[in-house]
Amino acid sequence: QAQVVESGGGLAEAGGSLRLSCTASGSTFRFSAMGWYRQTPGKQRELVAVITSAGGTKYGDSVKGRFTISRDNARNTVHLQMDNLKPEDTAVYYCNADITIIGGTYTHPSDHWGQGTQVTVSS
Repeated sequence: QAQVVESGGGLAEAGGSLRLSCTASGSTFRFSAMGWYRQTPGKQRELVAVITSAGGTKYGDSVKGRFTISRDNARNTVHLQMDNLKPEDTAVYYCNADITIIGGTYTHPSDHWGQGTQVTVSS
């Protein structure tokens, strides 16, 4: 029984930082790519960052240079360090514990989603 739990969301000022964490428990995702997506009303869920078990990363264009994803394979945990936050980063952030990477670029999330954590960035 897989369980994916996020934490670390909240309110930040523009230019500030937040650190999100996601832990997959109840099953093993040590060899799975894991990552973060975000969604706002009226917009499709978009990739924020993904990391493979070997440490390879991919970022959405809008967060490159500002966000950093990392993982602890032994604990089935990923982190998203969010620096230089902008109001446009406001969204619900969802962790996915089993992402398929096709052709080295396309990412396909599984249904192993966390419940989502709200990130709000004020001007």
